[in-house]
Amino acid sequence: MLDALRCSQRRLLIVDPCAECLALLPRLRAEGWEAKTSSMEGARDQLYDVGVVRFSAQHLQCLPALIQLIRQSSAEWIAVLGPELLSSQGVRDFVGEWFFDFHSLPIDVSRMRFSLGRAFGMAHLRHVAPGGVAAQDNDLLVGNSPSIKTLRKLLAKLAPTDSPVLICGQSGTGKELVARTLHRQSRRAAGAFVAINCGAISEHLIQSELFGHEKGAFTGAHQRKIGRIESAHGGTLFLDEIGDLPLEMQANLLRFIQEMNIERVGSSKPISVDVRVLAATHVDLEEAIRQGRFREDLYYRLNVLQVHTTPLRERKLDIPLFADHFSTLYASEIGKRPRRFSEAAINAMMDHSWPGNVRELANRVRRGQVLAEGRQIEPIDIGLTSEEHAQFRTSTLSDYLFMAERQALNDVLTRYSKNMSHAARSLGVSRPTFYRLLHKHQILPSDKRVNGFTTGLQDAPDLGHVLIGAQGNQDNAKYHA
Repeated sequence: MLDALRCSQRRLLIVDPCAECLALLPRLRAEGWEAKTSSMEGARDQLYDVGVVRFSAQHLQCLPALIQLIRQSSAEWIAVLGPELLSSQGVRDFVGEWFFDFHSLPIDVSRMRFSLGRAFGMAHLRHVAPGGVAAQDNDLLVGNSPSIKTLRKLLAKLAPTDSPVLICGQSGTGKELVARTLHRQSRRAAGAFVAINCGAISEHLIQSELFGHEKGAFTGAHQRKIGRIESAHGGTLFLDEIGDLPLEMQANLLRFIQEMNIERVGSSKPISVDVRVLAATHVDLEEAIRQGRFREDLYYRLNVLQVHTTPLRERKLDIPLFADHFSTLYASEIGKRPRRFSEAAINAMMDHSWPGNVRELANRVRRGQVLAEGRQIEPIDIGLTSEEHAQFRTSTLSDYLFMAERQALNDVLTRYSKNMSHAARSLGVSRPTFYRLLHKHQILPSDKRVNGFTTGLQDAPDLGHVLIGAQGNQDNAKYHA
């Protein structure tokens, strides 16, 4: 019964089939393939896991249409073509770039069956996220690490409210994406989302940019201008890098948040505005308050609810998902099929400290898509090889032993994320020794309770939380993700 179900789910579409392709259909259907044929025009409306196209000279006249068909489908593609076409370097390059495999006529049936099976497996590996979680529609808030799952749950709770939210985190960790997700999941989703980078606007213009101005208010004000705050009426106002806002403007912003009224420059008439205020910062605002660079009263107005974005180095489990996401995104920019990452490239990304967080990863993947010459992206294509050499020159033997020990712990925790006994046994050490190693590498805090479970003789319910580490007292007034 289960085997029959699996076979019924293997969908094959043969585009512009030849006689030899049609002769394969009865055998493939007998083996459980749901095999259909179609013209290239009709293929856009079909559902399939593997596509086979009988590539002929006529397709050379409509390569853009074929590329669009391949890019829009979630299938892996196999080309069937005659030996005469394989003599063309252009055809060979095209097939190598856009197809999973190719077969020359006459078709070797055994090899074709094997190729179809591999293509079907690869289609599911590439387009079904680990743990059965499909790619989300909330941009970069994808992943399966405990921290991103906690973040999604938190945003679902905060989105329906109208309370201000302060989003804290390092540069490149997706603070604006968090703000956009809050807006999209709120009752204001149909309204405008207006983002302002408070550090990128000139001090001389920021008053007018935020609040607008009347005609003739100052030299060059030839007509009335609606400010960013007023344009967000009925929607969400996102104040990015709020810590860079000048002190004078902080006072004006505080008054607006308190009264939800604004006055355009050159006018004394108050205008009522209905917006939800979200703010983000990468600086420590409490320290800025102590240094006199940020108003304490404004801080408490903005910090009603708080979200912390997690650095990428603490979300190692999500790195492969991010890499595939950006590979698909940037491949469309250069008109190529997304390249996969070699095992060495994945290892290099997992070992990298990512000081630039997700933004750095996106830039490296974008570079790899452009520079890679083979079918896979290698470490040198994403600029990580030189860093490994630098570590080799500066690290001592004890450093390498320490890093190897830590890597072993991370690997085994990833594999046995729900059973510490199995994790310890796989390393050939006792449970007490395993716990001592976790404490030594600060993977497990010295406190014997982590996220609500005791690191005693009972197994932890989910070791994925250990990879993130304790976020502090969960009962405090701040939310951590």
